[in-house]
Amino acid sequence: MKKKNTTSLGKDRFDIRYCRRTMKAVVTTGNGGYEKLEYRDVPIPELASNEVLLQVLAAGVNNTEINTRLGWYSSKVTTSTEALTTGEKEKQEAKTQGDGGWNEATPFPFIQGTDCCGRVVAAAPGCDASLMGSRVLVRSCMRSSGWDSLENIWMASDFDGAFAQFVKVPATEVFPVDCGWSDAELGTIPCAYGTAENMVHRAKVAQDEHVVVAGASGGVGSAAVQLAKRRGAFVTAIAGKAKLEKVQAIGADQVIARDEDIVDCLGEKTVDVVVDNVAGPCFGGMLKVLKRGGRFVSSGAIAGPLVELDMRDFYLKDLTLIGCTAWDEPIFPNLVSYIEKGEIRPLLAKSFPLEKIVEAQREFTEKKHVGKFVLIPPPIDDLTQYLL
Repeated sequence: MKKKNTTSLGKDRFDIRYCRRTMKAVVTTGNGGYEKLEYRDVPIPELASNEVLLQVLAAGVNNTEINTRLGWYSSKVTTSTEALTTGEKEKQEAKTQGDGGWNEATPFPFIQGTDCCGRVVAAAPGCDASLMGSRVLVRSCMRSSGWDSLENIWMASDFDGAFAQFVKVPATEVFPVDCGWSDAELGTIPCAYGTAENMVHRAKVAQDEHVVVAGASGGVGSAAVQLAKRRGAFVTAIAGKAKLEKVQAIGADQVIARDEDIVDCLGEKTVDVVVDNVAGPCFGGMLKVLKRGGRFVSSGAIAGPLVELDMRDFYLKDLTLIGCTAWDEPIFPNLVSYIEKGEIRPLLAKSFPLEKIVEAQREFTEKKHVGKFVLIPPPIDDLTQYLL
């Protein structure tokens, strides 16, 4: 969910005593093409009350950063994300949008980067001192009004994110992780796996249920395959023909090519849960394969946000449609525990230096990979060059 920038240093600012006052970052300057991504020096964030400063070790690449830059979240845009990425007419349309996200202005210029694996290098007074020096993951989706409200803010949509050498976040949103994964592997986790875990959690996926995962080769889809299998479900994964073997290798019980008709392949009323971040023209078929009382869960619509819904499929079969943006409280602690217990594995497709973000996003939009791309900021060998 895109909202106005809600963060402010205000009067509770704390002086870390910066030795060097700037860092390298990618600044997104507005809606448009790759020309809106500027790699340059910016001030190192100054901490407010209850915040920690992280040295960014790895930052994943997601659809959401590209969609935000292009203006896809505007209600005026009705095409797929691919059409907006490749179509010059749509690009120009995106540049003129006044509402970058659900009719609220995106806070340009700002630093994107929704995924962060980092190390805690400074903390405001009152923060847990034991966090210092910890390698952590940042919970990207933050419930800004508490767990009793679905109001939420997102790192890199509502405040500056991880496409930089340093990022500041609330101390309550960092989670130390004890595992042997590389920084880049951990950088694949927060947004994709958090979103997927939230969907399978909300849909109450259970052992021996039949779960269909659309877009199973992407970051969220490949995570959903693993997380549904972890719960003991039978998983049917949908992906492009060239990727079916790799998708099956991560745990899918059966695979269907993206251009096949799902109703012809599975039959009506054969599926308990559909996890679908694709939407578009295939939406109607997804409802037809659901059993009576089935659940359809989604947090995206990369093939197109406008779909045809036959209300008879919905109400005559007692279906439940579940929208997922705000993450529930157990989601991120669950993910950390799965990592530390070895119950899931990262799907790192490729790493790029941060300054190569245009190359990374261009290759990302080609959708030839399985899993996640990760950006690595310039290394910092001596923190005393930056902080005292």
